Amino acid sequence: MLKTQMIAGLVEAGCDEAGRGPLAGSVFCAAVILDPERVKEVAEFEWLNDSKQLTEKQRYSLRPVIEREAVSWAVIEVTAQEIDERNILQCSILGMQRALDRLSVRPQHILVDGNKWKPYVPEGELLEIPADTVVHGDATYLSIAAASVLAKTYRDDYMLRLHEEYPLYGWAANKGYPTAEHYAALKKYGPTPYHRMTFNLKLEKLEKLEKLEKL
Repeated sequence: MLKTQMIAGLVEAGCDEAGRGPLAGSVFCAAVILDPERVKEVAEFEWLNDSKQLTEKQRYSLRPVIEREAVSWAVIEVTAQEIDERNILQCSILGMQRALDRLSVRPQHILVDGNKWKPYVPEGELLEIPADTVVHGDATYLSIAAASVLAKTYRDDYMLRLHEEYPLYGWAANKGYPTAEHYAALKKYGPTPYHRMTFNLKLEKLEKLEKLEKL
């Protein structure tokens, strides 16, 4: 089992995001507070891990367990338009902080996947909540892993809905990531309102991918 806490005795919230790299769609950010004692009693937490290390079936099996057993959880969407306005790093941090705002319990300490963060002072308060960034935190701490599963599954659901609106881009399979299929659709049909226009949508990317496929 992953670690339950960094600092014993504190109410810790784990934060993570899904969707920083895609060419299209929102980034989804989550915050989760788990009860370390309750975690020991729930068998499913034994195999909770970084969402990228889990199968799709495992992620969707874990989501209702996390939502049921968490002390508090929240998932936030930050749109492609806001990503274009602010940049993806700022939106990832802002989205995680918005998720923290939605928690019904105020954390005393924050664990963030990655190595970037900004001071977080909840609205109406004067003091910053201490935070630690943890590279590969989603494979280290249960609360971050739980946040990664929620962010990933909620974003995947969202991309499936967008696929129904724009089926020609293959989003049901590629989830908006820069695949050859996605670049080919961009070349043929152009961008949609859901594309991140500040990202590299240039068609030479398709040419590079096609050359790699021929090797």
